[in-house]
Amino acid sequence: MPSLPAAYYARANDLLAQAWEKNTPVIAQLAPILGASVARGGVIHTFGSGHSDVIAREIIGRAGGLVCVTGVIDPTGGFIENLVGYGTKLIERYDRQYQLLAGEVIIVVSNSGKNSSPIEVALHAKKKGLTVVGLTALSMSTTTATVHPGGQRLHEVSDYVLDNGGVPGDAIVELAPGLSAGPTSTFIGSSILNWLMLATMEWLQQNNHPLPVLRSQNLPNAIEHNREVGLKYKHRLSRQLA
Repeated sequence: MPSLPAAYYARANDLLAQAWEKNTPVIAQLAPILGASVARGGVIHTFGSGHSDVIAREIIGRAGGLVCVTGVIDPTGGFIENLVGYGTKLIERYDRQYQLLAGEVIIVVSNSGKNSSPIEVALHAKKKGLTVVGLTALSMSTTTATVHPGGQRLHEVSDYVLDNGGVPGDAIVELAPGLSAGPTSTFIGSSILNWLMLATMEWLQQNNHPLPVLRSQNLPNAIEHNREVGLKYKHRLSRQLA
């Protein structure tokens, strides 16, 4: 019988491969949409509900990533993600500060897809004319009742859906009957977002657009480079550059 880490390694990598196969067609559809928005000078917005905030932050202000990615940050860390109306107030405040512009894209991450805040963020963004990409676990979001009074779940209000392929409860290694561990939503969700960012960069490259990509500030002259590529986005980024 394999050890628990070995069991996790095998199962998680199987799920990662399945996520690649399932999401590749959607990513191919999304790359031109994100790419065209970036080429016009737009930014890519992200939001993660609760622990999914970790996934949303994966592509914000990081070495090897697009500089024009900004995030809706929940100061409660998801503590009141099911308080109806909170997500709307959060995104309205963000909108006033950083602007949600028609034609841009927002990526909303919620593993369960049923909580109120991500649904409200998605609905507000749609109202402003943004393309909404929902990243969720369809095995959960299609089988669990929503908290939002509108009756919809994240995958139902999104224009495009990325599925992390996770199991209900987000734990794949059984410890004892009824008790499991080994979450996959962060590992696979972050991979999906990096695939999407690379596909967007590839589209920009193939269509002869500049690549506003950050370098590691540990490399020579990187800080100067990062400031230069980020200059035109200066007042729209939730994470400021060095």
